[in-house]
Amino acid sequence: MNKQKLSIWLLAAAVPLIALAPLPDFWIAQLNYIGLYALVCLGLVLLTGVGGLTSFGQAAFVGIGAYTTAWLTLNTGMSPWLTLFVGLGLTAASALLVGFITLRMSGHYLPLATIAWGLALYYLMGNLDALGKYDGLLGLKSLSIPWMNGSIDIGQGRLFFVLTWAILIAGAVALLNLLDSRPGRAIRSLKGGSQMAEAMGISTFRYKVTIFVIAALFASVAGWLLAHFQRTVNPSAFGLKMGIEYLFMAVIGGVGHVWGAIVGAALIKLLDDYLQVALPALIGTSGSYEVIVFGVAMVLVLKYLPDGLWSVVARKLPKAPRHVDWQNAAELPARSKPAMGDVVLKVDKIRKQFGGLVAVNDISFDIGAGQIVGLIGPNGAGKSTTFNLITGVLSKTSGQVLFRGQDISALPSRDISRQGMARTFQHVKMIPDMTVLENVALGAYTRGSSGVVSSMLRTNKSEEQRMMKEAQRQLERIGMGAYLHEQAGNLAMGPQRLMEIARALCCDPALLLLDEPAAGLRHKEKQGLAAVLRQLQGEGMSILLVEHDMDLVMDVCDHLVVMEFGTLLTRGTPAEVQANPAVRAAYLGTEH
Repeated sequence: MNKQKLSIWLLAAAVPLIALAPLPDFWIAQLNYIGLYALVCLGLVLLTGVGGLTSFGQAAFVGIGAYTTAWLTLNTGMSPWLTLFVGLGLTAASALLVGFITLRMSGHYLPLATIAWGLALYYLMGNLDALGKYDGLLGLKSLSIPWMNGSIDIGQGRLFFVLTWAILIAGAVALLNLLDSRPGRAIRSLKGGSQMAEAMGISTFRYKVTIFVIAALFASVAGWLLAHFQRTVNPSAFGLKMGIEYLFMAVIGGVGHVWGAIVGAALIKLLDDYLQVALPALIGTSGSYEVIVFGVAMVLVLKYLPDGLWSVVARKLPKAPRHVDWQNAAELPARSKPAMGDVVLKVDKIRKQFGGLVAVNDISFDIGAGQIVGLIGPNGAGKSTTFNLITGVLSKTSGQVLFRGQDISALPSRDISRQGMARTFQHVKMIPDMTVLENVALGAYTRGSSGVVSSMLRTNKSEEQRMMKEAQRQLERIGMGAYLHEQAGNLAMGPQRLMEIARALCCDPALLLLDEPAAGLRHKEKQGLAAVLRQLQGEGMSILLVEHDMDLVMDVCDHLVVMEFGTLLTRGTPAEVQANPAVRAAYLGTEH
């Protein structure tokens, strides 16, 4: 993040130099359009590139910002600087409404819903008399700044260029600040699916709505600027065609990168102008042939550069480790821990039916403070389903789960996490393009409180330092201190599973649930995992372990719960379970 911020600040230093340079007015106008388009694409970087949500309706939000300022300034004489905030308010309200309806959808339904939204607003703008129908609203004044007894007209040239790019750079810095924060890590977890994020205590739907609104606000500001730059507004600039073009710009430039928004907007704007002149001259007839070229280019980029053009540059840039500035940070607030002998988890006759299939049939067991309990059984026994019933991933057909005396049977997984229960996954779930430190810090989400606005303004620095210190402490606790700044996707299976345990420990749980942590590990790595589990138990941690490796289970567990075909087969100490003929029959198919 630091190198990206540095490059953005270098761009900021270049803006006044460009404004003072003897460039023709044509190129200043081109740069103005590039800045306006890049501002919309910046929202798509957050929404699509980071959050994984595809929207074709951003042009409609540009239209709300543009039409709001046009109508108010022409009909009420309101200052354009005030109409900006009115437009942002209307945009936020409409984005919230659309977001609450569409973001519950998945797959291709979300893009289709945003297409419908864009078309609806386009035809609404084109058919309202108050908005000038398809002719639009004419005669807007350019922006001006009060100065002494008069005002300075910003106009359409160099001063407008400075204003547009200053807003763009401020938006880019705010976006980088957001992504490098507690809510930013939550947003970056959305793309990989909701299960891991919800298990970390994150409300994925709330963050989807949040980034949808932020992207809409970026578009609204661009619309406000565009209206006073062109001094006229009409529906043609806010239809589905422009919505597709904005997404096209972001994808071509690199929808996962802040710089990709600027690169994509610049490339498509300049190529569009060039091809509109060059292609008719080459072919000998007029037509929108540039659309064909862009369509082919889009296919080629998606095929050979799915991360966009900026990804090529990003790979060549040196990657410096994160600056360690949290040595003297205070500790995060710790949760209260159960006393030795207390019952941490009580599972009472939980049951799960899928239609006529009973996957888990009235399973009951307890876990005491400082105890390691193994949940074992042959494949298909229902262990993972039981695990998901306890952690709130699946709803129960019947039965009750008590955690530290509180009934959590009806709570979703994010609320259970907030109670102090943390888990890992059978198949490692992580954010591959984040560092190990950042992945582990995601586990501390429920122990922080910073929001989106404070993160964008970087007033959350103290809390961030505390979270990073906690993440480093947990990594060192399990022997992974050397991997802090390694990209998580580069780790082998063993370190990835240990990283997941460190992430769960960052939640400061009273109960740790491990779903097959030894799967895929080599012998030495399993020995290291066993040492980590004994260490955690020695520190008072309660652990529920679902595992197929019987050597590990018998070595570290105090008590075993054996399942077969969704039912409880037996319970007892490892020695008692090993001596049980029914257990041998379940695993080996015979009692002899």
